[in-house]
Amino acid sequence: MEPIEDRGPRDGNYLSSYRFEISGNDRKLRIKEFYYDWAFPAFDQPCLWKSHTHAVPIDDTHVVWFGIDYLGNQAASARMGRTTIELSVLEGTFTELELLALYQALHPADTGVVNAIAATPHAQLSYWARHADAAQLVVPIGFWTFRRGAHQAKWSTSGWEDQGIPVAIAGLDLDSAAHIQLDDNRAEIEAIYDGGRDRGVELRLIVQRPGKGGLRIPADPEPHPGQREQIRHGDLDIQLGWIDERYGPFQAVFTTANQAWEATLLSSAGVGLGRDWFLAALDELAR
Repeated sequence: MEPIEDRGPRDGNYLSSYRFEISGNDRKLRIKEFYYDWAFPAFDQPCLWKSHTHAVPIDDTHVVWFGIDYLGNQAASARMGRTTIELSVLEGTFTELELLALYQALHPADTGVVNAIAATPHAQLSYWARHADAAQLVVPIGFWTFRRGAHQAKWSTSGWEDQGIPVAIAGLDLDSAAHIQLDDNRAEIEAIYDGGRDRGVELRLIVQRPGKGGLRIPADPEPHPGQREQIRHGDLDIQLGWIDERYGPFQAVFTTANQAWEATLLSSAGVGLGRDWFLAALDELAR
């Protein structure tokens, strides 16, 4: 097994941090690991977009998603150590038990690096946060349509209390937030909350003044398979989407009870991050 360089375009947008292949007995698979910062780590499974997926726990914290990737290959995706780890079967077939065992066998080559990544806020990790003038990608982020086009983002780690942004949600601390300036004087605030092992549990909150940002309410569904429903929860009318009620991920689109903000809240997936946990987070936003 030898690491090989990514063969994608050389524009800086498609290079994985680490890529290798495993092959033998007429079978071959590829693994890529990187910090997914194009948008919120979409469903923990961006490479499985539009595929029917299901989750299996890797351990008492993480889950791996199985499905079909954008190449039409048997594939899997998981978030571990705050990174996205994508697997694609290039030749032959593997059982899910084999792929699960592979994910369970992955471990950091250097635990110091894992600790350093966990200690670094998104505003310093993200390529897009550090290079606001770089060419931007328009990508889906959830079950409900919200795609951000050309914009200017200013990320920081402090000073958001004055903007009315909570400093914590569901026991997760505010990591970083950004003022997003769109065209036509539209604007949004995007805030990331994280915690748990290796800072791997995440919520992302995007808010805008009514009609003054990129979010549309009611929102149209994205084509990714999943469950969707309109619910009344407390004082909120919510468009809710999810894949697995036990593990997530979830997305809610709503207007705050005082009509001051239109918002979407997205969660990462994992053991213990089920429907009750997500609705409890929404309860905190409704106060």
